[in-house]
Amino acid sequence: MLRYPLIHPPLLAVLAASGHGGRILIADSNFAHSTNANPAAPLIHLNLRPGLIAADEVLATILDAVPVESALMMRPDDGSDSALQPAFAGLLGPDVPLSAVPRADFYAACLDRTLAATIATGDDRHYANILLTIGAVTAAS
Repeated sequence: MLRYPLIHPPLLAVLAASGHGGRILIADSNFAHSTNANPAAPLIHLNLRPGLIAADEVLATILDAVPVESALMMRPDDGSDSALQPAFAGLLGPDVPLSAVPRADFYAACLDRTLAATIATGDDRHYANILLTIGAVTAAS
């Protein structure tokens, strides 16, 4: 039994196997998991029902487990910022760059071979998708 907050075995395995530069997609309930993510990457279902589990809750848990060097969000089609951008930026902190790109560019990044896993959430808020790039573990960490 783990005494660590993250206890989901498949998610722990994916994070442990993801090296520096690997990517983890946290996807909302509207994301097309089977067609807009690298099919070689495992799909981890955390989508219990609409609204559960939220993408920012998953992000907070992931950040406690692995170093993140950068993050990418999908920009809404009207060019505005996602309503979740402030929450994601707050969780990531000032040292982790957060960029937003158009939908097609976000999908292309998710189809890349560096995608280590897709985490399907039940988050029903639009544009609640974030693609994390895993950083390196330093001796101090």
